[in-house]
Amino acid sequence: MSETLLELRKFVIPEIIIGVDARLLIGRYISHFNAKKPMIVTDKDIQDFEWFHETINLIRPHVDKLFFFDETTPNPKDIEAMLGADLFLSLGCDLIIAIGGGSSIDCAKCISIVASNGGNILDYEGVDEVKMPGPPLICIPTTAGSSADVSQFAIIKDTAANIKRAIISKKVVPDLALIDPVPLMSMDPYLTACTAMDALTHAIEAYVSNTHSALTDVHALESIRLINQAIEQSITPQRSIETMFQLMLGSLQAGLAFSNASLGAVHAMSHSMGGLLDLPHGECNSILLEHIIRINFETVPDRYRDIARQLGLVVDNVSDHLLLDMIIDRIVSMRENLNIPSRIKVDNLEESTVDYLVENALNDPCMVTNPRVLTKEEVRIIYGRVLQSQK
Repeated sequence: MSETLLELRKFVIPEIIIGVDARLLIGRYISHFNAKKPMIVTDKDIQDFEWFHETINLIRPHVDKLFFFDETTPNPKDIEAMLGADLFLSLGCDLIIAIGGGSSIDCAKCISIVASNGGNILDYEGVDEVKMPGPPLICIPTTAGSSADVSQFAIIKDTAANIKRAIISKKVVPDLALIDPVPLMSMDPYLTACTAMDALTHAIEAYVSNTHSALTDVHALESIRLINQAIEQSITPQRSIETMFQLMLGSLQAGLAFSNASLGAVHAMSHSMGGLLDLPHGECNSILLEHIIRINFETVPDRYRDIARQLGLVVDNVSDHLLLDMIIDRIVSMRENLNIPSRIKVDNLEESTVDYLVENALNDPCMVTNPRVLTKEEVRIIYGRVLQSQK
């Protein structure tokens, strides 16, 4: 047995209920928390769906008042979190219910931090900087990708510096995740594709992370298997609730893995790109993944061989060189089948912009757990391959 597997590791997760119509249990859990003035943190786009109104109507009989904060945007911002925290405190709320994708859930986590700890949300960047637990947090995720509903991570955009900041603490692990595939049926196919690729990236990065463990490995490998089987079917008009459940289960498994093993260079570079250029997180991950696999491969080839098997590839007696090509081919074909481009077009991409991206990526906490140390030049070259200047 390797020394890595014998090292001490901790594993933190919330209470989880997963299954069709799990969200409909929300009233029972509000009663468990004895909450009377919850705040719903969500975005404006999902409030037109029937399942959303059905969920809200189940909350109302259990509370005295219900407040909404729907100012969250993709790549949630520090100012949104501060606004939400001010509202939570001024209204005397006692519970946060996040309904939405990773952006809404991350914003809800940041509201929770400031509501209990004060200060500015950016004060809590880094690992274990949050001292006091926040008010109770219930999450109903509506995408199969971020796993923010089960993780120790909260990602928030520093609007002054145009950088995504990572807050990592068990204090931001939600109290309850009601994981229901029904909202996924109303998701746009491209959003489905990008968020699912985010989940796959979580699983792959967690499995090769230098802080992986026997506990996280199990979840990472199962996630890759589930997502590989469901991802392409999930964007078709014929997609079924069973397919979306499998995708959501894969996303959950990935969340359990990466929350406890952390991530790697894909996420470090994606956070930098998404923060500065305001790009969709899942799209950035999709485009970067093949390049990071190629550069990481020779550091942990046996781990990538395990990943290849979960991707349905026959790799017994295959050389490492051929193995790498097979993995890259599968990732590329998956991305292309999902209609995600190989490059992102950026208006007037300057050399100074790339310098800023490189610096921010190298300083991102996720870079610390990448299986190999990337040089400044290697990061620059990868950005050159995925970003295309549109002058």
